[in-house]
Amino acid sequence: MPMDAYILIGNANTRKTSVVRSLTGCFNRSVRDIQLQSSRRPQRFYARVGTLQITRTSIEDFIHEVDRSRCEAVVFCLSPTAHKTDLEEFPDAQTYVAALRERGWRIKGVAVLGQDGGGVRAPNLRQYIQAPTAPVNLTARDVRAQFGWF
Repeated sequence: MPMDAYILIGNANTRKTSVVRSLTGCFNRSVRDIQLQSSRRPQRFYARVGTLQITRTSIEDFIHEVDRSRCEAVVFCLSPTAHKTDLEEFPDAQTYVAALRERGWRIKGVAVLGQDGGGVRAPNLRQYIQAPTAPVNLTARDVRAQFGWF
């Protein structure tokens, strides 16, 4: 099933988790209704707070997890680099994104918090260099506007 994906990418301590929690109200993993500016009705989102590599979630496991949620869209976090001890099972952000695109996922927005986007390219990519030190609510406000969410 095609999935709309909204991704936050950043190294440790760039406040990815805090921004996703601020955007969704999700503590760890949850289904949320999010109103898009381009839609009349809220869209069902699967919100996943932990960075996939750090939580040791493979591409295939993540796809199955999202499929089970029966949602239309997903918001999640990636580290720009692969997991230190398992580079193949938990690769860099660019590899995750390429694999999701191969499966028909539509990358609707990418927010890079800090300096390193892991080489990911997307039409709706924006970098938030000040995210590690800026107030979280300001970064979340800017990401919400970038993603086109109310």
